Amino acid sequence: MSTQFEVSAVRRSRAFRHPGGAGRIEPGHHAAKRRQRVDLVLWGGVTVILLSVVLPLLLVLKISLEPPSALNTFPHWSTLLPHSLTFSHYTTIFKDSQFLGSLKSSLIIAGATTIVTLLIGGPAAYALSRLRFRFRTTIMAGILAISFFPMVAIIAPMFIQFKELGLLNSYFAVIITDTVFVLPLAIWILAAFFRQLPPDLERAAKVDGASTLQAFWHVIVPLSAPGVVSAAILTFISTWNEYLFANTFLFDASKWPVTVLIPNFEQSRLVPDYGAQAAAALVVTIPILLLVLFFQRRIVSGLTAGAVVG
Repeated sequence: MSTQFEVSAVRRSRAFRHPGGAGRIEPGHHAAKRRQRVDLVLWGGVTVILLSVVLPLLLVLKISLEPPSALNTFPHWSTLLPHSLTFSHYTTIFKDSQFLGSLKSSLIIAGATTIVTLLIGGPAAYALSRLRFRFRTTIMAGILAISFFPMVAIIAPMFIQFKELGLLNSYFAVIITDTVFVLPLAIWILAAFFRQLPPDLERAAKVDGASTLQAFWHVIVPLSAPGVVSAAILTFISTWNEYLFANTFLFDASKWPVTVLIPNFEQSRLVPDYGAQAAAALVVTIPILLLVLFFQRRIVSGLTAGAVVG
């Protein structure tokens, strides 16, 4: 009897291993091939996205290194290699006092907007993540909806309002409008981080005599450093790249940020200086790129906060 059971077991095992056997399990190499096809499709998509991002930057780099004669003779898209090298465009922009002034204006606007956004968004996010009250979800949705509101729709009303307040042609007009549109993202990022921290931290601080505000600034904020850094960097980048409000509310060229000044580089009247524009675009992009690469982990952790429970 035992021999019969052993023979049956051997037959069943052979049926699983050999094609055509009853109850055959698909061989592992077929699953491996499917995984390879999926990986191939994924890597192909990543390659396409990477090329769509890198190729324009390489084209801008090429334009910034070519003399004006080459720019006027050859199509910019014919090759990614410059036909002849020159650094005259970089010399032009760094000798331009207006360009250096525009860098200062961009730093003032982006830096002030980032500070104001964190000072307002931090307490707001803390209250929305810790307090329980009616319409809290509705308020969070309303805050997020502000970021989807078209900027063009408020240009005319804001222009009239700033004119009555005497804020036109001042940094305050741009800082206020930029803060309104970057504040929702900062609140959502910070609120996600604050929700991850256990409430016992605030209770322990209050037992030691700290107020709610002191517990927030001295306990919660330091522990939420990745979220604070993420919100600060994304706010700074968004404001640094902003063009519409700065171009509308700032009339004096000495107050223009780099996003407004770069399109105004000209070889002569009505003839754009594409080489200088490309060089200036790279100069203002590289610091932001280095900033993102340096804080890459904190940015990712900030954007994925709240995605994992437990």
